[in-house]
Amino acid sequence: MKQVNIGGGQGFWGDSPDAAIHMVRHGNINYMACDYLAELTLSIMARQKLKNPLAGYARDFLGMLREIGKDAKEKNIRILTNAGGMNIEGCVEEIKKIAAEKELHDYKIGYVTGDDMTGKIDELLAKGVKFENIDGEVDGIHDFRDIKDRIVNANVYFGHEPIVECLQQGADVVITGRSTDSALFLAPIMHELGFAEDDWDNLARGIMAGHLLECGGQGAGGNFDYGWRDVPRMDELGFPIAEMSKDDFVITKAPDCGGLISEQSVKEQFLYEVHDPANYITPDVTVDISKATLTQVGDNRVRVGNVRGKKRPEMLKLSVGYSAGYKVACMLSFAWPDAYEKAKYTAEILKKKMERKGLKATEMRVDYIGLNSLHLNVANMSEEHIKDLNEVVMRIAIRTDTKEEAMKLVPEISPLQLNGPPGASFFGGRAKVQEVIGLWPSLIPRDCVNLQAHIVKID
Repeated sequence: MKQVNIGGGQGFWGDSPDAAIHMVRHGNINYMACDYLAELTLSIMARQKLKNPLAGYARDFLGMLREIGKDAKEKNIRILTNAGGMNIEGCVEEIKKIAAEKELHDYKIGYVTGDDMTGKIDELLAKGVKFENIDGEVDGIHDFRDIKDRIVNANVYFGHEPIVECLQQGADVVITGRSTDSALFLAPIMHELGFAEDDWDNLARGIMAGHLLECGGQGAGGNFDYGWRDVPRMDELGFPIAEMSKDDFVITKAPDCGGLISEQSVKEQFLYEVHDPANYITPDVTVDISKATLTQVGDNRVRVGNVRGKKRPEMLKLSVGYSAGYKVACMLSFAWPDAYEKAKYTAEILKKKMERKGLKATEMRVDYIGLNSLHLNVANMSEEHIKDLNEVVMRIAIRTDTKEEAMKLVPEISPLQLNGPPGASFFGGRAKVQEVIGLWPSLIPRDCVNLQAHIVKID
């Protein structure tokens, strides 16, 4: 029975490359897929590209490929990634240079274009696409036209089809923009095992393989709430691997590395970001894991069973990022005694100063790190606990319509070391004002999207 082994090489933009390198060199894998994109990552990349036309993609991937590209080619391990971000062609050009540098002969680079819909918004509006926000009202905004002139990027989440096409043409590496994370894993499974486009149960199995691998270390004992103390060698955390055939589906990891593959660790990742277990919607298939099973079948081996699929949706998700003002967050730390009282008084000082300056803030938030910044209204606020606090960090953050308004807060922080309650400590330098990117998720018809697969061959 034919089996395909796929590793999850990255969980996000900025993840460690160590597990991916180890997996290529020591894991028994045929493919490795690396996820770099989150909801607003593309907006950040779009801003980068505006400043520098050569930027706009995850350069981290290039460093990894430079390290393992030759190993992968020699072992016939094919690599898939959405690191192309907002500048897929720019990423491909750099990969060409790496292929030449590493003497990777007969090397094929596949890439997918067409997910960037930023320049097609007016055309789609004219066709009657309403771009309704699937989350409802955002910042008091109901109508898409109210943000249209502030759009930073608009990218559609797409599925396996163009990625499979690249693999069919022999791609050693495939670069995409906003493919879904799980499609990077489903595509090689479909390519190798020959699943039909309407084989919903098997497509669902492939999607869940991707779902269990797409977050990297989180699927192998990282961020493990149930038993993090039981995870061995976390300093050498391995990432998960899926072994998939038509009759079997097992999650494991590479040998000689840390991490943990158990029913509990797999279960946490299994339910991650799944709002309705009976209807987990992706561009490829609607997945039903409401009756799925997880069974420990060996050391660091968990079998996944009874995953079912339903027809894919007719609409695709469009993620629109738009400029939503500016923000700045500033902090001062206070030591015992009376740390919280000092921090709270300092926040009141700042509020009075901002009022005198005529600050126009659309939002203001004050948190006390070490006391209630995470647990909010369920934090222990007893008099005894507050009295015994060794230290508290006062964090004040504002959001404004203009950069100039946000800057009003920044110069007021450092002087409070000498001009406020005793024991204040300023650290980290002056805070920097940052642009706020708002998210407008919507749905558009599939036939509005024209995805294209390309191949470049390096002789």
